[in-house]
Amino acid sequence: MLKSARSGPRLADLSFSRRRIGAGLAALAILQAARAGTMAQAVRAVKAVCSDRPPRWADRLRADLEEMARELTSRLHPWTGSKLVLTPEQFGHRPGAALSTRAIQAAIDAAASRGGGTVLLAGGDYVSGTLDLRSDTRLQVAKGSRLLGSTDLADYPPRLAARRTLMDVVTGVTQSLIFAQGCRNVGLAGEGLIDGRGSPEHFPGKESVGLIPGRPFLIRMLDCHGVHVQGLHLKDAAAWMQNYLNCEQLLIERLHVENQANYNNDGIDVDGCRHVIIRNCFINSEDDGVCFKGSSMRPSEHILVENCRIHSTSNALKFGTDSEAPFRRVLARNLELGGPGPEMRAFRRRRAESGISWESVDGKTVEDIVATDIRIVRAQSPLFLGLGDRGRVMPGEPRPGPGRLRRIVFDRISGDDDGPRGSYFLGLPARPIEDVLIRDLRLRVDPARGPVPNEHAVADFRHTYPDAAMIGPVAPAYGLWTRHVRRLTLIRVVFIPTGPDPRPMIQTLDTSGVCETDA
Repeated sequence: MLKSARSGPRLADLSFSRRRIGAGLAALAILQAARAGTMAQAVRAVKAVCSDRPPRWADRLRADLEEMARELTSRLHPWTGSKLVLTPEQFGHRPGAALSTRAIQAAIDAAASRGGGTVLLAGGDYVSGTLDLRSDTRLQVAKGSRLLGSTDLADYPPRLAARRTLMDVVTGVTQSLIFAQGCRNVGLAGEGLIDGRGSPEHFPGKESVGLIPGRPFLIRMLDCHGVHVQGLHLKDAAAWMQNYLNCEQLLIERLHVENQANYNNDGIDVDGCRHVIIRNCFINSEDDGVCFKGSSMRPSEHILVENCRIHSTSNALKFGTDSEAPFRRVLARNLELGGPGPEMRAFRRRRAESGISWESVDGKTVEDIVATDIRIVRAQSPLFLGLGDRGRVMPGEPRPGPGRLRRIVFDRISGDDDGPRGSYFLGLPARPIEDVLIRDLRLRVDPARGPVPNEHAVADFRHTYPDAAMIGPVAPAYGLWTRHVRRLTLIRVVFIPTGPDPRPMIQTLDTSGVCETDA
């Protein structure tokens, strides 16, 4: 185990601590190599421990993901289809109608029967229950108009998944305002508002990490190809705002999402989707902001998240609530992440539990992820990596062993007003986290108040629901604590406490191949 020198809030002291980390690691490597053999071996060990440049895999990964982003940008396009435009008014809707579900659905079905087209809501308010999108159709809500979710649960008849997944087992959700399954070329667009009116007054229920009965999602799209959602204001679902499961070519852009009306109010949930862009969005959510999942049991890969502000009172950007499928080749860039600011709505005002969380607890691999040019504010743990062994699977399937969490880059990370818990990376003794680079990080964090945990007494949480909050109020370091990690590189990493803190800035336990440098 290696500890940094204990330091107060002065930047000079912090820099001194960081130099001591590097020197201590080099000395430790020499001692270990000398015990094993020759001085030449000791010199090679020092070179393996610390270098003045990032590891080669990190440079290759970044170049690869930047090329992926260019390909995605050229490949994913807005919805295109017939110029046909139909309105609910043509199918019986009248202003002030108590419920317009039938008229809107009739317009969607008519457009689909004629080869596709747009259904335009431009006449003010439309109250609706479940709407089923069809291939080659787009639902557009014009500026000044509103699609309002019915507050009667009976207006949301069940829509069962044709391909049953863990999503069905874990949440049991079958109801939503907008539903699509097995569709091609579908869209939601406009400058208007879709309001689920999902407050506890209309849809009561407890906060849950499992079943969410009686609280419809706003949008559910399953097994679709070519999905474009853009421009809309989305407000107040009864549970998750958006769920895209096993979709191919998913483009989400220029959304304003406010989901702060109820428990389990996620912003965007993307589950087992491939070729995905989420860009230029604002999200303020009670639960996870942008959450990637593996409950579809299909890989999530080729993903770009860029130019977004994502605020959450849970986790701003996350993968791992369900990790039954691989998550790989992800570039997240130019983001602001963290808890909602004082000017934003909040169902329960608090800091985010984490800014970024990447987790594998259900047996699959999470790898090849770059997060760059990120500002993290009002987060209890700005960064969290967790590798566990919960092993959740479909009923009757064999339980897997631990997965892998590897080749993770955090580059150019800044922020302030972050909480006292500290960032932490937690692997397993027989399955450590591998190959992590943090470069150019500078975060201001609040100091701890209360007892400092003994790092040897911290549980491994191997069977626990994955969340940065599981460690409790504070980690053993105010900046970064790691346990069971292999090949960790830290370059110009500074955490600045805003007051005295008894903990070290950086502390590692069973973490090998560490490089910490100011180069």
